[in-house]
Amino acid sequence: MSHKPKHILPLLLICLLLCACSKSRELSDFSSDGCSLFPDRSLIDAKDWCDCCFEHDIAYWQGGTRAQRLAADERLRDCVLAKTDDRLLAEAMFQGVRMGGSPYFKNWYRWGYGWGDGRSYQALTFEEQGMVTEKLVQYYKSEAPSPCSIVE
Repeated sequence: MSHKPKHILPLLLICLLLCACSKSRELSDFSSDGCSLFPDRSLIDAKDWCDCCFEHDIAYWQGGTRAQRLAADERLRDCVLAKTDDRLLAEAMFQGVRMGGSPYFKNWYRWGYGWGDGRSYQALTFEEQGMVTEKLVQYYKSEAPSPCSIVE
């Protein structure tokens, strides 16, 4: 007569799930291309909204909740409006990021692009927030050129 524990399989599954959930995901280095698929500044006058897009990229790179995405998009709209006094431009950019920045799209400018595919909407853990801070410190220390300092 063999003694096989009846509860070993469920126990193993629980252990595997706990290990997978506790393992932190890797965050890629921060990168920004300015206003993805949109001009960084006016071709006609001196209006420049690239800094708004750069800050927006920081939010999109790190990702987070659905509410955090909406707040980031609203900050972009408000920043562009403040820099240009152009409501139509600010609203067009807002609508563009609302439609095109979903985490479900497989593009380089989607919500949470720093985490790779499949993250969707979820709050960052304390550990992940620490990774975000470390990567941003590295970015600013590296003296990487800002897409906003490159004049086409």
